[in-house]
Amino acid sequence: MQASDSPSSRVRPNHSLNRTLHSGPASAHVRAHDMTPPPAPTERRTFAYKTIEGKSLEVDVIGSQTGELRPCVMWIHGGGLIFGSRTISPRPLFAQALVERGFVVVSVDHRLAPEAKLPQIMEDIADVWRWIHDAGPRLFGADPLKVCTAGASAGAYLSLMAGYMVSPRPRAIASFWGFGDITAPWEAQPSPHYCKAPLVARSDAIASLSLTPVPTADGADRSLFYLYCRQQGHWLAEVTGHSLPHDLEWFSKYCPSQNIGPAFPPAVLVHGRDDTDVPATESDGLADRLRHKQVHHEFHSLPGVGHGFAGASPDLVATTEHAVADFLHARVASDKA
Repeated sequence: MQASDSPSSRVRPNHSLNRTLHSGPASAHVRAHDMTPPPAPTERRTFAYKTIEGKSLEVDVIGSQTGELRPCVMWIHGGGLIFGSRTISPRPLFAQALVERGFVVVSVDHRLAPEAKLPQIMEDIADVWRWIHDAGPRLFGADPLKVCTAGASAGAYLSLMAGYMVSPRPRAIASFWGFGDITAPWEAQPSPHYCKAPLVARSDAIASLSLTPVPTADGADRSLFYLYCRQQGHWLAEVTGHSLPHDLEWFSKYCPSQNIGPAFPPAVLVHGRDDTDVPATESDGLADRLRHKQVHHEFHSLPGVGHGFAGASPDLVATTEHAVADFLHARVASDKA
């Protein structure tokens, strides 16, 4: 689920209504400062936004300041809704790109499956969204009129759902290798990719859980349960408590691809064509839906790249992340809310 191979030219966003960008060979005239950016911001301030069963759910704020209000990006970590943590994301250079453009970044935790199910997880996203709007201006200078949401993988999925489930709607959404159809076969059936790894026994998978719905320090200890779920085709049932086909109607609320309308926020999508975890066809479908509903969007489709920028060159990663940051900045700079 991490990074780096196939080179690309520098990608700059074109804010036309519909835009699909494909990577190509690296340009020989890329400037040195594009290749070696300054050190990423590392200072984080931690706040609790709610308490569940005596345990705090927290956020880490990067680029915090008081006084003049600044646009804000709410970042949601990946991890299949089962593992992951605010403390290890977003990628430092992406956080830097956002801070350089004047954003304050709020990296959020939410309850985790299987102890919590998808409705409870989405409840946390709605709660932290309200908290950012209510407390953010005072605590870290977030402008409540200019809040975007972004995430990777399952975090991108939650960010896309925020596009129609929270109020006020985000000014813009960034989805890195996200998905829009939770009923697709790849989520409910054994994964050929993950079945190549040694099969995980259910007892070992259960033992890997912290037995608390609140994330641990880094979230890594729970990833064995995710691997087990993908190998057995149990992920959908474990994170939702529902199954196909008899619960199909229940799932419609939780499928962004079924809920994108003309009022959906502007969105930028990033997906590697060789993703073996979340198929690139998921972002293809989202882009088609956004285009059909005439929603302003960009789609960075990256040949030869896997999940989490796997196989991508450092230049391709940097140019893509800067393009996403530029897209978000353009949306908050616009007078149109």
